Amino acid sequence: MGNWLVNHWFSAVVLAAWLGLNIFLFVRTFLTYWKQEKYAYTREIVGMSLPWARSCAACLNFNCLLILLPVCRNLLSFLRGTCLYCRRTMRKQLDNNLTFHKLVGYTIALFGAIHTIAHMFNIERFNNGRLKDDDELVGKLSGIGHEDGFWVNPIHSKIDHSVSPTIVAFTTVVGITGVVITLALILIITSSTEFIRRCYFEVFWYTHHLFIVFFAGLVLHGIGRVVRGQTADSIKKNRYDECKDDYMKWDDDDSKCKEPQFEGIPPSTWYWVLAPIILYIIERVIRFIRSQQRVLVTKAVIHPSKVLEMQMQKKGFSMEVGQYVFINCPSISQLEWHPFTLTSAPEEDFFSVHIRSGGDWTEKLIEAFQQQKPNTPKIAVDGPFGTASEDVFHYEVSMLVGAGIGVTPFASILKSIWYKFQHEDQSLKTKKIYFYWICRETGAFAWFADLLASLEHEMMSSGKANFLNYKLFLTSWDSNIAGHAVINFDNATDAVTGLKQKTCYGRPIWNNEFSKVAEENPRSVVGVFLCGPQALAKTLQKCCHQYSSIDPRKVQFYFNKENF
Repeated sequence: MGNWLVNHWFSAVVLAAWLGLNIFLFVRTFLTYWKQEKYAYTREIVGMSLPWARSCAACLNFNCLLILLPVCRNLLSFLRGTCLYCRRTMRKQLDNNLTFHKLVGYTIALFGAIHTIAHMFNIERFNNGRLKDDDELVGKLSGIGHEDGFWVNPIHSKIDHSVSPTIVAFTTVVGITGVVITLALILIITSSTEFIRRCYFEVFWYTHHLFIVFFAGLVLHGIGRVVRGQTADSIKKNRYDECKDDYMKWDDDDSKCKEPQFEGIPPSTWYWVLAPIILYIIERVIRFIRSQQRVLVTKAVIHPSKVLEMQMQKKGFSMEVGQYVFINCPSISQLEWHPFTLTSAPEEDFFSVHIRSGGDWTEKLIEAFQQQKPNTPKIAVDGPFGTASEDVFHYEVSMLVGAGIGVTPFASILKSIWYKFQHEDQSLKTKKIYFYWICRETGAFAWFADLLASLEHEMMSSGKANFLNYKLFLTSWDSNIAGHAVINFDNATDAVTGLKQKTCYGRPIWNNEFSKVAEENPRSVVGVFLCGPQALAKTLQKCCHQYSSIDPRKVQFYFNKENF
């Protein structure tokens, strides 16, 4: 538990605050509609489904305020810059933006479902109330105020039992917008699963933009003012506790209890979501303007394993290690933007990305560059945006773990280290780097091996051969590769990569690796950086907890993961 708190105490505080605010809003609103005299007559018709519907609506407003903030990437980059000198536990929260976005999204779905179900009960009960005679309190309430607008039951005319209340709901603004909101939310949630995002990214991309329809419906949803409470003046003339049993005398001239009058609740969603919507619009305008700037593709290379390297230049472009950009190719799709980590170093006069074939869009992009040489397709770039890897040089010791094409952010970091050694940069605080690259096939090593060879040579020349400790893991091989490795085992360089460090066959035993790092750096703060699958993230996170010392003076491991 102590080790977990080392890495996650601030996350726990943020989540507790978010959960506490949700509970506070829910309980306060629930008690308001359950206990207040203003809604006593409304409860006579619809019962307890009224406070359930309204308390969920309050929580929906709060979470809809939050849902857009984690995807305002320029805002996050700005905050990351202003938090540069904050404690790392506070900066790390910015790396959980998508996790928080998903959590808030699922919470909206939960409260939205309860809100919808509660209002379905309300519609049924409003309908039943309108069918009752005036000699019952519910029937009396359902029939009043339709001429002067002081009604409490939104169903104004008696209908046949065979008519579904759903049809009645569809004739109101509240009902129509409610259906639109629900359908949009269902499509957004179902298309956001891991399988859809990885295999059918275009489906995820397009359906996620239904959030525009969702927010438009949300703002319009309350203008019908269907949920009503007794007016302040009416309460003075008709106290619920005193007058509810004398409802048959409300129309008498000598009665002290006058017929109650009701008013709708003013729409409130707009002032919850107005600020984040404006902020998001500004975000999109900035990104649009930036994406319209001309991009010059200076070099395009197809590496083994169908990896496309693009080197580009753009006026005013400035980056840091580990950052990423969004790339659009109008000849493939005008609307699709895909995130890619920058593999160039800030010291270089260009920026580059490496794109592996992993879907329809990437395959079409690679084919376009293969077929249209030397006339390369037009490319638009938005960014760069910050990630966890920006903090790599703030740690005394760093462990970099890349899986497959997930090595790209570390290419930028290792290149930057090479330049820092070239220029004898004294500002480099990092004392040692452990680098692990896990690949399924030997071809994936090809484009990165040259950089590692240069780093090997540079470290040896600088007298810092122990600064970079790297291991390459090949997880899939055949008998030919194995035989070749055995025959060339005694050679000075590796048979697969040509590097001095021999390739390891199989997967890393992370307990051994963490134990070794902890033993070699007993009093260091170690940053663990991953760009790879979630299963590997869970393993590394567990190891960070396990090998971090409770004593703050001894070794501490901090886990960081790339999130797009």
